[in-house]
Amino acid sequence: MQNIGGGAMGPTHEHLRLVADALIAATNALDVERALSLFAQGAVIDDPSTGHRFDGHAGIRRYIEQYFVGYQTVTRFLSIKRLGTHRARVRVDFTGDFGHEIGRLEIAMDAMGLIARLDADLE
Repeated sequence: MQNIGGGAMGPTHEHLRLVADALIAATNALDVERALSLFAQGAVIDDPSTGHRFDGHAGIRRYIEQYFVGYQTVTRFLSIKRLGTHRARVRVDFTGDFGHEIGRLEIAMDAMGLIARLDADLE
């Protein structure tokens, strides 16, 4: 993946949007490796709608394979709101074998511009 790092001052709003777009594009393409490349090694996904927390690349791989590949999920970007220097809330529209849902992805970036934590939930 090309370097979309946030730089010394941390991620910009534009970088947070680029990462959100890259994650959506990777999961829509069912490209697990490309999606994983956006996450730090020790990243966490916490998704109360699934009842589980997914730790590290192994857990995140399981999450993407089960909930995106397994359900043929297609995600559409709706909006983004910056929550701080390294965080943003992305509102998305999900469709797939499960039906249709609106969700929130709260993304926290590390100093290298990778996703350190993603809190996902449905509205």
